[in-house]
Amino acid sequence: MDDLFAPPVGEWQRVSPKLRAARRILILVPIGIIAIVAIVPLALATDLWWLIALIAVFAVAFAVWGWIWAARNQRSWGYAENDDDLLVTGGVMFKRLVAVPYGRMQFVDVNAGPVHRAFGIATVSLHTASTETAADIPGLPAAEATRLRNRLTELGESHGAGL
Repeated sequence: MDDLFAPPVGEWQRVSPKLRAARRILILVPIGIIAIVAIVPLALATDLWWLIALIAVFAVAFAVWGWIWAARNQRSWGYAENDDDLLVTGGVMFKRLVAVPYGRMQFVDVNAGPVHRAFGIATVSLHTASTETAADIPGLPAAEATRLRNRLTELGESHGAGL
């Protein structure tokens, strides 16, 4: 079954481990804020300690889940550059492999939110006329994202895509 998601030539290029840390922040900070906003008024206004404990247990459970998910998700992403297409894979429970032919790309997009910029990573998005063959590669170091964007743009133009 692993052969189904193996690149035809070479090995997967993996994304930066910094993606794991960025996603952990994006998951854990809101969980912490929501827990505090829920717990503090209850602690000040009522004696419902069982409810406070329940909220705390759920917050910790979601935090543990987010911590584990971020690591597994980061390890699942990869991409491979072939002669005619770019392969992108990702997913833990539901794996996905997308082959985007260079000649079908319409444009390449690079984006990064404030947390991702703080970690020096970005997401490269490949867009085609079909939404089914569009692909994202999250967690690329900024220099690699720039290199990949420029290379894909060149390959798209040389393969006849209207980039």
